[in-house]
Amino acid sequence: MSTDRQLIDVSHTVEHGMITYKGLPAPVICDFLSREESRKLYAQGTEFHIGKIEMVANTGTYVDSPFHRYAHGKDLSELELSSLVDLDCVVVRATSRQTRAIARAAFERLDVRGKAVLVHTGWDTHWRTDRYFSGHPFLTGDAAQYLADAGAVLVGIDSLNIDDTADGSRPVHSILLGRDVPIVEHLCNLGQLPERGSRFFAAPVKVKAFGTFPVRAFAIVER
Repeated sequence: MSTDRQLIDVSHTVEHGMITYKGLPAPVICDFLSREESRKLYAQGTEFHIGKIEMVANTGTYVDSPFHRYAHGKDLSELELSSLVDLDCVVVRATSRQTRAIARAAFERLDVRGKAVLVHTGWDTHWRTDRYFSGHPFLTGDAAQYLADAGAVLVGIDSLNIDDTADGSRPVHSILLGRDVPIVEHLCNLGQLPERGSRFFAAPVKVKAFGTFPVRAFAIVER
């Protein structure tokens, strides 16, 4: 990495007992093989650790593939890398919004074709607090329709859900995933990214018949 480029981590750390979404269990992180136990298996002075994690797919910062919403949609293993990594990035500032809903007008003047669109709401400041779970900002269905029609290849947000969780039809998930546009939720640190010109990366583990998985999301910023 040259000195004129900076890596910005925009994903949350997954920790034992951490609640990402109320109603879903926290991850359990423990030893499968401890260093102490491993000493019985190797030469003197040699030890290893093998960890074990039990978690639901929607933990931490994660990507949703079409399979998350649609039974016949692309699963994680079928997502093209070109829809997840080295994406030209547009950051939309929505920290001074008057309402929770972020509408089509926030995106209409932007060139989003072939780009990752990341919505910076500032809601990540409430991460790991009760405030995070209620009153979060979200996109409208009309905004999602515009982004899909305008050619966005990935859409992310730094709040609890890209949809209004009071709406059981989940229009944003339905529209974007129905058009093979992956969604990344629970991002953070988007205030450190410029509105234009960074490169975004959010690749999950390549799991068959799985719709969602945590990612180490980050961006490369040219200084």
